[in-house]
Amino acid sequence: MLRAGSFSIYFKKLAINFINVILPIPLQKLFTYRITEAEAGFVKIGTRVAVPFGKSKIYTAIVFEIHSEEPKAYEAKEIFQILDETPIISMIQLKHWQWIASYYMCSLGDVLRASLPKAFLLESETLVLKNAAFEEVSVLNDDEFLIWEALEHQSKLKIQDIIKILDRKGVLAVVNGLLSKEAIEVKEEIYEQYKPKFVKYLDLHANYASEDRLHGLLDGLSKAPKQREAMLNFFQLKHGNDDPILMKDLLKKGITASIIKALVQKEVFEVTQVREDRVSFDTDIQPIHQLNEHQLKAYDEIKEVFSQKEVCLLHGITSSGKTEIYSHLMAETLKQGKQVLYLLPEIALTTHIINRLQHFFGDKISVFHSRYSVDERVEVWNNLISNSNKAQIILGARSSVLLPFSNLGLVIVDEEHETSFKQFEPSPRYHARDSAIMLGHLHKAKVLLGSATPSVETYYNAKQKKYGYVELNKRYKDIQLPEIELVDIKEKHRKKRMKGHFSDRLLLLMEEALAEKEQIILFQNRRGFSPIVECSTCGIAPQCPNCDVSLTFHKFNNELRCHYCGHHQTLPKTCPACENPTLDSKGFGTEQIELELKELFPDTKVARMDLDTTRGKYGYQKLLQSFHDHEIDILVGTQMLTKGLDFKNVTLVGVLNADNLLNFPDFRAHERTYQLMVQVSGRAGRDQKRGKVAIQSFNPYHQVLQQVTTHDYETMYQDQLNERHQFHYPPLVRLVRIVLKHKDFIKVDAAANWMGRSLVNSFGDQVLGPTSPSIGRIRNKYIKSILIKLPPNIALKQSKGQIQKIRDSFMSIPDYRAVQVIVDVDCY
Repeated sequence: MLRAGSFSIYFKKLAINFINVILPIPLQKLFTYRITEAEAGFVKIGTRVAVPFGKSKIYTAIVFEIHSEEPKAYEAKEIFQILDETPIISMIQLKHWQWIASYYMCSLGDVLRASLPKAFLLESETLVLKNAAFEEVSVLNDDEFLIWEALEHQSKLKIQDIIKILDRKGVLAVVNGLLSKEAIEVKEEIYEQYKPKFVKYLDLHANYASEDRLHGLLDGLSKAPKQREAMLNFFQLKHGNDDPILMKDLLKKGITASIIKALVQKEVFEVTQVREDRVSFDTDIQPIHQLNEHQLKAYDEIKEVFSQKEVCLLHGITSSGKTEIYSHLMAETLKQGKQVLYLLPEIALTTHIINRLQHFFGDKISVFHSRYSVDERVEVWNNLISNSNKAQIILGARSSVLLPFSNLGLVIVDEEHETSFKQFEPSPRYHARDSAIMLGHLHKAKVLLGSATPSVETYYNAKQKKYGYVELNKRYKDIQLPEIELVDIKEKHRKKRMKGHFSDRLLLLMEEALAEKEQIILFQNRRGFSPIVECSTCGIAPQCPNCDVSLTFHKFNNELRCHYCGHHQTLPKTCPACENPTLDSKGFGTEQIELELKELFPDTKVARMDLDTTRGKYGYQKLLQSFHDHEIDILVGTQMLTKGLDFKNVTLVGVLNADNLLNFPDFRAHERTYQLMVQVSGRAGRDQKRGKVAIQSFNPYHQVLQQVTTHDYETMYQDQLNERHQFHYPPLVRLVRIVLKHKDFIKVDAAANWMGRSLVNSFGDQVLGPTSPSIGRIRNKYIKSILIKLPPNIALKQSKGQIQKIRDSFMSIPDYRAVQVIVDVDCY
């Protein structure tokens, strides 16, 4: 535990120095604090310090600069404590943070909070202590007396304890009342949250090194049979091994902790505690698979590109063996003594890729994503800072790009087109792919972008020779691309050839695959049972009380749930408006498909993979392992199963409704539909047998679906580029979205109109809006958005500077200070 304290008079007499620190708060500035001469010789850039902020709060800050210039606007406070002996942030990392803050128009504090594991961000906690000199208990009211009485039994109380005692949230008035009567004292305390993991090992005490003494010990334990049994089990585990044994191995033999403790007290056993990482991987390393002719050609071309450019796009069709090429590049980077960052779009993929890569690289791999605990993430961070052998390859989701690499040599961004690389909430709203390219530039590392369906922006940069370009258009082992068939469900409905949401054609293909003991993947990009529940009489659909959106029906727990704010309620038995008992569901999600499949194929094992079924830490791992072991015949899921997964026995993929994707109100809707359809199609036929794909649509003649059937990426790209040139969208222009939020619609509307007029004065007809989005209220806040299209002939830095000036002017207007303003650069 770390406590705030005052500094001695001796330190105050020494020369005065100052530090600028980054605080984990969303303010666009650094803060200056006073340090002594002694501290100036100890503190380093990149270390943490505990500093006071406001009236009584203590924050963890990162030292950004050390200097001797006193601030003019305010008197600098003294720091409380230096928390680190060595920096936990590297200099290159600080430069990277500055770039993210500048490019994405956020504060360094936002980047700090997003980057550091929560255990590093120690914040103070208010403690309430009894004032021993106070005796006038009669002046206390009932609530104050309850707190006073609790302090009679406990030396200190946290604010959370007081909330529980009074059974209400608003307790500050009670605390202030006790303070004003001088009945209590208040202090702030900082706690270290990270706790290292220690593993206990047992060995014989040095007293029993000789055989004679050992025999004497066993004879002496004849009257203590349980201790004697513990000793015999110990020798059985120790047989042929000079190293200590794990205490938990002895406990597994049925020996209790109390028996082991008794033997330790008798100095029979010695206990040693060894610090270990919470996550580790096998060290049984196998040689990396040899590359085939086409992979070797692509590998050589990538190396040639890297000799001239920092960034290369690998455009490899699905199942072409891109991961094998990545493995060889990673092995070569490790030989140079450098680190590798392997970015993946989905947490679900890390499990699958870990299983493949750990056979090649053993315990050199570390994994970093939000499903790991805070302590596990701290250990990865510390291993990177120390350039440990356990952190030579970092495998993770988008937040991995913010880690403290010390010697980065290669960055791989797999499935670089994925939208999940973009952070939308909260700030910083960075794109991991673009941030990874800048990270590679700062480290002088090479960056490889891989995809079967590159984003239009990346492909455009490759065409403009900004990035290198390598193509891999042959599948591994020359397996044919799957045969894609479009099913016209409009015609099937007319001819009454639909069973629920399945056409007769898709059902026939499924029956054939199941008869051959093959596996099937079905894709529906909506979770839950039904997105709308509607009264058959009056047409009223239950709405979320916090958002302007209908509630999604989840049949498994018979509840209506909002996918935006998390609000949930039990499904009503009758319509809340007219009390009609008949409620109809409209539309369908993965849950409804799963239930239909169980009726259509009762002898088949069906599983569902979406956010609802993979909430646990190992949810993905267990589900994918079951599918790999053929314990599941049909896997239904959302877009998390469309990419990167490699299952040899999957021969059929079904897309239940392609129209939802095509008709989404977004300028990238057609591009994303193509990418999703091609990616999910690539899950089929990854072994010798050619796969089949059935895509159900009401409009099978749509140009994008036709391009999917022929895998014609180039035509799709040209069509999209022509449209974006015509309507001024990326990659030909830059997009900046400004979003305003407030609980009062009138206030946010007036604020948006002011902001819109100011932006039009600066950017003219490049400004669209203000408008209300399709969902105009989320979490009880009304939303207005303004879109700015910045042409390439205007300097981006200059444009952002102008936007920032307008934003600062806006925040200075008293009526608008309560309105939340969000700036999202590259908002797609």
